[in-house]
Amino acid sequence: MPEFRFEPVQMPPAATRLRAEVRGFLDEEKAKGTFAPTVGAMVAADPSFSARLGARGYLGMTWPKQYGGHERSALERYVVVEELLAAGAPVMAHWIADRQSGPQILKHGAERVKKMILPEIASGRCFFAIGMSEPDTGSDLASVKTRAVPVEGGFRVTGRKVWTSYAHMAHYVIALVRTGGRPEDRHVGLTQLIVDMKSPGIEVRPIINVYGAHEFNEVAFDDVFVPEDMSVGGIGNGWAMVTSELAFERSGPDRFMSTYPLLVEAFREIGESPNASEAAELGRLVAHLATLRRMSTSIAGMLNEGKSPVTEAALVKDLGTTFEQSIPEITRRLLPLEPRGGGNGQAYDGLQQLAQMQAPCYSIRGGTREILRGMIARGLGLR
Repeated sequence: MPEFRFEPVQMPPAATRLRAEVRGFLDEEKAKGTFAPTVGAMVAADPSFSARLGARGYLGMTWPKQYGGHERSALERYVVVEELLAAGAPVMAHWIADRQSGPQILKHGAERVKKMILPEIASGRCFFAIGMSEPDTGSDLASVKTRAVPVEGGFRVTGRKVWTSYAHMAHYVIALVRTGGRPEDRHVGLTQLIVDMKSPGIEVRPIINVYGAHEFNEVAFDDVFVPEDMSVGGIGNGWAMVTSELAFERSGPDRFMSTYPLLVEAFREIGESPNASEAAELGRLVAHLATLRRMSTSIAGMLNEGKSPVTEAALVKDLGTTFEQSIPEITRRLLPLEPRGGGNGQAYDGLQQLAQMQAPCYSIRGGTREILRGMIARGLGLR
């Protein structure tokens, strides 16, 4: 029977030095009041903060210099991502572009597109949205109905995408569309197209969440023209592109560190003398965090070697979102919403309340548990 292997990864000295550098930068930013730590990597967006990250070389880190990158390792990039999440920084503006859209374009995009887009992403001035999910399809991506009809010089796209995070801020969306295929073979005839959000025929409709924030959108395409060379991986190869892209989306620390700032504040509130129950609960969380981090860094090592650990990434995402959902539940049991005075109680209360409202979506975004567990079962040869 197949098995998963998460080999340990030793962080190189350059990554250790970089960690100290990034922490210093974030301390300076917080001291200036440019951001207040928050929970949820998919929540806070600040284009000016993203531009400052780009100016420091913290975006497009692994890409070739000819495309605006910095030719650093995936493990060095991992360190930057981890520190940004630990600080609760406002990273969402550039997040999708740097995490998955850019790497996909670098590997599978046309040369004109790489030269046009990648330097802008690396500078923190170009943002992407993910156009996968649709109304009535959810995580069943093979059932997408958005169509791209061939025309002279490209395609005309018509359809709808939903739950497109920060599409209202994005300059482009990579949309999974149907360019051919038959109903009985749903994985054939899919293509990923890079769609310029300024194109005529696009309407972005906001979806306001339970705490009043505008993070999600429905995006409607009405006969939108897309040049032929704006495909990712070629026509008809969309399914292969999507599955490889999900290794980037599902394996990183953003899949288990969404509520990490709340955990830190809980430690501050409880103080240095926890009772037996507090010590047991917090110790269990720390052990889970250490395990997930070992698995996630191992995948970063695989990606650094050019591998595509899609199934391992699905396992990290499933376990990771369960972990980050458990943090507000456990801290709520340990600490009342009224602060005890041992730390920055106001910060704890705010993070706790926000995490409670956000947490249910963690196991949906990036693929539902049911879809992920089906992938894991296939990876183990159980179905």
